Amino acid sequence: MARKLTLTPVGVNFSLKEHIYGVLKDAVTSVNIYDENAELRLDERQMSEQLGISRTPLREALARLRQEGFIEVVPRKGVYIKRKSLEEILEMITVWAALESMAARLASVRASDEDIASLRKMVVSFDDNEARAHLDEYSEANIEFHQRILELSQCTMLKDIADGLFLHMRAIRARAMVEGDRVSRSIVDHMHIIEAIEARDAGLAGELVRDHTMRLHDHVRKTWHEYAKARAATAG
Repeated sequence: MARKLTLTPVGVNFSLKEHIYGVLKDAVTSVNIYDENAELRLDERQMSEQLGISRTPLREALARLRQEGFIEVVPRKGVYIKRKSLEEILEMITVWAALESMAARLASVRASDEDIASLRKMVVSFDDNEARAHLDEYSEANIEFHQRILELSQCTMLKDIADGLFLHMRAIRARAMVEGDRVSRSIVDHMHIIEAIEARDAGLAGELVRDHTMRLHDHVRKTWHEYAKARAATAG
């Protein structure tokens, strides 16, 4: 089920521009933007009512989000959360594969045994049947797993660069997870990655993470043709 935009009212005694921007950004980035049923259009009146603020500070926050590339204005249609083109999506997945592959190599060397054990805990809570029965929960756990590998690299710049792709990668993984037999393959891949990191085999860990992400790349390239057509129609 597509996640809709949800906003929390801003308290009357807390009207700082930075807070309004933060609340709005959190809401925008929580939307599964690549779900085919995702609601991407932003209604200023509705948002201002939900937040309990006037439209002026709301528009200032929206202008900032537009400048940062999170939203876009479509002429004669309105303001929308911004999706990437299929070509851009494939490039982002490729870049993520490179970043997380290096993170896995570094984690194999730098992470403590306790930190690595946290990865296993994230995976063993779901078997194949459990994951299929609770797809939304497993999808979130899957995303957290990949974020955790980046954290365990202990490379701040690498993680910061990856965070710049997170909005889109999160939504891409969430949509792809329910397509085909990706749940079962995901669980198996994660276990192999963990085993390589536990063995402190940096080369194998990096290779497994890269291959895992590039399988996502191949899946999107082969099956998301309808997304490309829909986006072209929206922009046209």
